[in-house]
Amino acid sequence: MPINRPLITDRDFQEAMERQLPVRVFQNDHLINSGATVIRFTDTDVIIQSRVSDLTYYSRKDCEFFEVR
Repeated sequence: MPINRPLITDRDFQEAMERQLPVRVFQNDHLINSGATVIRFTDTDVIIQSRVSDLTYYSRKDCEFFEVR
């Protein structure tokens, strides 16, 4: 059974990036991305990669991020 852990702090995002675990992204209570990995983050944005050439930028303020274990 998968465990969903919210990613809130910089430390949470750093750990998710280092362990390359898949994340789920929600915006307005809708799932908008699942199974991608965090490759970079800033104070305002999170960059997620789904495939080699597929990078997506999400706002930390507008979205919720969850690590899937």
